[in-house]
Amino acid sequence: MKKLIFASVVALLLFSGCTRNEGPQYSGSDYNQIKRYELGVVIEARPVVVSDDGGGTFLGALVGAVVGSTIGKGSGNTLATLGGGLAGAYAGNQLGKANASELTVKLDNGDQIIVLVKGKKFMAGDRIKIIRYHGRVEQVYKTH
Repeated sequence: MKKLIFASVVALLLFSGCTRNEGPQYSGSDYNQIKRYELGVVIEARPVVVSDDGGGTFLGALVGAVVGSTIGKGSGNTLATLGGGLAGAYAGNQLGKANASELTVKLDNGDQIIVLVKGKKFMAGDRIKIIRYHGRVEQVYKTH
């Protein structure tokens, strides 16, 4: 039974990386909402680190506990499960941190704003579009 659970978790983790990203990703409820956008030019881009929102820690603890539960018997198994969960939580927290960029942007209307963007590289001089909804940034990407 433990081997089946372990194999299932490993398969889930392996196949979760196989999805294709053809463009921006929105939640299912976003299709019926009006969003606003602003255009501007990046004045400054500096690297920052965004901390884990808890998802990496949780997933790491879960996987670590499952892997730990396959080790030892009796009280040794309990300790291995606990140790695996703690080690997994720490590793998941570290992996959940993301490299990001803090962009200082001069908007076309003359305002200057700061936007945090994960997973994309921007440089000073890049022309960008910022899509927002209720004051929240949803997407940022380069325009031509």
